[in-house]
Amino acid sequence: MSTSNGTTIPSDATTGTNDTTGGTGIGGNPTADGSGSDTNSHTTTGSTTTATDNATATDNENENTTGSTTADMHRSPASSTLRNRRPDNAHSTGVGDRGRWSTRRIAMYALFVALAMALSFIEFPLMPAAPWLKYDPSGVVCLVAGFAFGPSAAAIVSVLGFLPHLFTNPWGTLMAVLVALALSVPAALIYRRRRSRMSAFIGILVGSVIALVVVLAANLVITPMYAHMTMQQVAALIVPVLLPFNIIKFVLNGVITFLIYKPVSTLLNRGQA
Repeated sequence: MSTSNGTTIPSDATTGTNDTTGGTGIGGNPTADGSGSDTNSHTTTGSTTTATDNATATDNENENTTGSTTADMHRSPASSTLRNRRPDNAHSTGVGDRGRWSTRRIAMYALFVALAMALSFIEFPLMPAAPWLKYDPSGVVCLVAGFAFGPSAAAIVSVLGFLPHLFTNPWGTLMAVLVALALSVPAALIYRRRRSRMSAFIGILVGSVIALVVVLAANLVITPMYAHMTMQQVAALIVPVLLPFNIIKFVLNGVITFLIYKPVSTLLNRGQA
């Protein structure tokens, strides 16, 4: 005969026969000293001990998880905040320019490119002796983009900012791109190493010197290709015309950039916060 839990009941228990000397229980082993009860007690104790060990292990795991979480919460929040507030790291792309691309970073680059394009159409002569040489403030945008987002931003803005002029004046556009790259990329590289006003000044100065060399060499090589002038005729214009015009141009770009790049960086940081 069987019960609901599948335990077989011995026949002597069914007939009501009890062996007083054996102490036989239902489904148990006959023992004279109650060892069946002791076995059940040990089993229960062992199960309780196992459950307690499991609970202790679980508690240890919870303590380890809590400790890791606490360590993560106390992990240099100030430096993390400063890093995330930098405009060249705002993109989850990277600080300084070595990270992943993000939608925000692409949008900021596009904004600077559009601004450089618009300003490249605002032209006016600086020297009455050479009215065909005109100044436009697009170089300022290239410098500010480089200071805010690094040399790659300076390069992208310098190239794409002059694309509208490529169809009407390809040779002039080529020279403008080369000069913008020579001005903004070295300045951005110097400023990236130490973000201070002195670094900005040195970067602008070094970039202006490099750009001055590039613009004079480009005029000697490229201008004769489209202006119906010989190289000797272009060289004769360097001292009286080309050199002073470009010096004035780079001084204007440097002064304007030095005055506005900090407010622009503050505005970018505030927009990210």
